[in-house]
Amino acid sequence: MSTPIGNLEDVTYRAIRVLRDVDLIAAEDTRRTARLLDHYGIATRCISLHEHNEARRTAGLLARLADGQTLAMVSDAGTPLISDPGRRLARAAIGAGFRVEAVPGASAVLTALVASGLAGDSFTFAGFPPSRSNARQQWYGALAREPRPVVFFEAPHRIRASLADLEAVVGKRTIAVCREMTKVHEELVSGPICDVLDGLPEPRGEFTVVLTSAAPADRLAAVPPEAELLKELGRLTDNGLSRRASIRSLAAKYDVSSRQMYQAIEVARERS
Repeated sequence: MSTPIGNLEDVTYRAIRVLRDVDLIAAEDTRRTARLLDHYGIATRCISLHEHNEARRTAGLLARLADGQTLAMVSDAGTPLISDPGRRLARAAIGAGFRVEAVPGASAVLTALVASGLAGDSFTFAGFPPSRSNARQQWYGALAREPRPVVFFEAPHRIRASLADLEAVVGKRTIAVCREMTKVHEELVSGPICDVLDGLPEPRGEFTVVLTSAAPADRLAAVPPEAELLKELGRLTDNGLSRRASIRSLAAKYDVSSRQMYQAIEVARERS
C-alpha cells in the first residue's frame, strides 16, 4: 500500500479505509507510520517489517492470513517493494494462494520526474547505486548510454561522492536532484552535474536523482585525444578498478564497444 512521501495529505481515501479496516499493519518503521495513523485517527495495531526481520516474520504473517485475518503492508514512504521491504512477504503470500492487492498512491520516482521537467514517454528506474565508488562507477557506466531518463535514489551521506562519480562517467550531462519532495522545504536543483554539486542542498533526507537521457550526440561522442584517454584510464585503475573494468567503463562513457576502446588504448600506448 502506498503512503505519502512527505505531505500527509497525499494519501488516497481507499488507503485510509484499508488502514482502518485491516486487522494488522506491517510497517517498515512503526514510529513513522504512527504519525500517519495519528493524523487520520486510525487505531489499527502495527508491527515492524523491515529488511532485517522480514525473513523470520513472513511465516507468522502468513499464518495470520490463513486464520482469516487481513494485513496491510506499508514502507516508510511511497510504495513498498520498490527499493523497500516487502518482496519476500508478497511473493510468499502469492505462492500460498492468498490475494495480494496493490493500493496505489504517492511515488517519489514519478514525483521527481514530473517536478524535474525531464520526463519523457518512458524512463528507467535504477534503485540505489552501489555504496562503493568503484562499483558505483561501473553501475553508472552501464546506464551512461540509456536512451531514456534514468531515476535513482541516493542516501544523504553518499550523495556528493555519488554525483562526483556520475560526473566522472557521463561528463556534463544534465541532472535534477530532488529532496524533501512534497514537504514545506522541498528543494530541486537541476543543471550540469558540476553546477548541481556546487548548489547541492544540505545532505539530509533521501535524494531522488533524474539523469537526462543520452542524446544522439552523447551516444556518438568521440574518444578523447590519446594522452587524455590514457589519463582517464590511469585515474580509473588508480581508484581500484581492474584494467578490464576500466576499459568497459570508458567504452560505455564514449559509446564504443569494449573491443574498440581496447584497440584505441593500445594504439595510444604505442604512441606515448
